[in-house]
Amino acid sequence: MSSISREMKAQALYDHDRAFLQEYSVIAGMDEAGRGPLVGNVVTACVVMPLCETPILWVDDSKKLSEKRREAVFAQIMEKALYVGIGMASPEEIDRLNILQATRKAMREAAANIPADLFLIDAVTSLGLHGREMPIIHGDAVSYSIAAASIVAKVTRDHQMIELDQAYPEYGFLRNKGYGTKEHIEALKRLGPCPEHRKSFIGHFWP
Repeated sequence: MSSISREMKAQALYDHDRAFLQEYSVIAGMDEAGRGPLVGNVVTACVVMPLCETPILWVDDSKKLSEKRREAVFAQIMEKALYVGIGMASPEEIDRLNILQATRKAMREAAANIPADLFLIDAVTSLGLHGREMPIIHGDAVSYSIAAASIVAKVTRDHQMIELDQAYPEYGFLRNKGYGTKEHIEALKRLGPCPEHRKSFIGHFWP
């Protein structure tokens, strides 16, 4: 993507959120990372970005950015954000509650201390927050605040997977980030699960 196109994309995401300032005073974006992997936490982020200055150029859906780019943009977001909340649900909670309810639990945790009156949320509904909730399908490709939250959640979870890789190097978590790659599944079949595997996710691969 050219620099002009990147600027236009960042401005479009930014303008989407700024339009809500006509009605709301504090706008937060919310997203999650890690609903699909076989191991580790699901991580959520709730982020309030300043909407009165130039947008950060590379704020976008985290899946569209390289790991190096995500890390750089994450640092900018953490420097400029007005508020950042992080929530997590453990593998045990995911197994006990199911992944959707665990994600909702983690989102409520992330938003608990954020003084927003509008929460723009990537798809998830019915959180019971203290402000208006506006779920947006593929919100990380539409909203500046949700895109920022997607980057914070993704990078935070990736850092956790680096730590898990150091504890359990046989599964290749540094490379697969806990997703069910061939390498990961073969290790799971050979070694069985580690304590951080989601038991409700691995039934097809381990008895």
